[in-house]
Amino acid sequence: MTEFIERLEELDQPFVKVAITDIDGILRGKYMAREKVVEAAKRGFGFCNVVFGWDSNDQVYDNATLSGWHTGYADGLARLDPTTLREIPWEDGTPFCLADFAHDQSGLADACPRTLLKRVVAKAESMGFTPKFGPEFEWFTLRETPDSLVEKGYHRPLPISPSMFGYSILRTTLNAPFFRDLLHQLRAFRIPLEGLHTETGPGVLEAAIRYDDVLSAADRAVLFKTAVKEIAYRHGFLATFMAKWREDLPGCSGHLHQSLWRDGENQFGSAEHPRGMSKLMEHYVAGQLHCLPELMPLLAPTINSYKRYVAGSWAATGMNWGIGNRTTALRVIAADPGSTRLETRLPGADANPYLSIAAALAAGLYGIERELPLTTEAIQGNAYADQDQPSLPRTLAEAVGRMKASELPGQLLGDAFCRHFIATREWEVRQHEVAVTDWELRRYLEII
Repeated sequence: MTEFIERLEELDQPFVKVAITDIDGILRGKYMAREKVVEAAKRGFGFCNVVFGWDSNDQVYDNATLSGWHTGYADGLARLDPTTLREIPWEDGTPFCLADFAHDQSGLADACPRTLLKRVVAKAESMGFTPKFGPEFEWFTLRETPDSLVEKGYHRPLPISPSMFGYSILRTTLNAPFFRDLLHQLRAFRIPLEGLHTETGPGVLEAAIRYDDVLSAADRAVLFKTAVKEIAYRHGFLATFMAKWREDLPGCSGHLHQSLWRDGENQFGSAEHPRGMSKLMEHYVAGQLHCLPELMPLLAPTINSYKRYVAGSWAATGMNWGIGNRTTALRVIAADPGSTRLETRLPGADANPYLSIAAALAAGLYGIERELPLTTEAIQGNAYADQDQPSLPRTLAEAVGRMKASELPGQLLGDAFCRHFIATREWEVRQHEVAVTDWELRRYLEII
């Protein structure tokens, strides 16, 4: 903590930006005077518990117990994590620091996504593993602002480039200042990218974030999404990580590359095994195959999330796995033992990275603990053509019902967290059920 305080003094900035991550993966924060942050670094600081009592549109839940009118919306105890201190290059070097509720005694620790991931990481460490993750995201960049979208009623947003043009050198040149800022300002913000390119679709981009120890990787993922939005704002653009914003275009994924390490060595690779996978990795993959269908709301948390799972759309439609196969839910990458890893392709870009990573890791560890055998064969070729596969939930309502009916999520992530999270997703379903959509108006208003 002394080093943290000394670093703040070296930066000599009057204010520090601090933030926590809510259940939807949205950063909620504020500017605090440096002197206040120094005191908060020692004792923590109060943060209104409403951040776990409302949805992404600030509508308060009527079915949550950890936060609500019955609590008077009291403060919870947030604690800064000094290891997350960094400078915001597009805000003249303003210091930034993440916080969580790991030390809160009022119940917020059960709802806090970052605290949940810490508990899953502790489980991995107790088993002798150091998990490493490398998230990658797809997103659309639009030639819009928040005001222009409201004025247009969110109809027909204009992407920054037209037509389908994956891996385009021309399109990155067309918006070179924006791409330059993404590459260099993200690195300066301690989010190093391994790659950035256009994907197939108008204005869609993909970035791979360099792998790191799992908590740091999740921090980078959360900060990446907000940083991309803020950098886009500065260029007059708007970035969206919505899973599927147009039915005729591919959706946006939030894939997770992962491996387990021990004593500095990757435990997933095996030069002796014909598939390049260690027995430990087979158990890990089997764990995800077994558990993730019961945890889908953590990977696909919104109504819109499930529009992404369409055959031929680069998103999985069954619970399956393959070697280097991009049509499956789980993709094993085993060209070299030192870099052997699993890519979990189920999460959308709209998922909360702390929760999707916690779900993937907890499921894999479950398989290792129970030495689950990998009983299914790797899918060869087009997984969409194979109809005889375990199915995934098709809607958020179905996914929430499946999670609620299973004892497995509570075993993996804790009953208190699951109760709160399921309540928030049930709320999300209810908001959709009462909404009258443009589709309904076009289909029924005149004819019926």
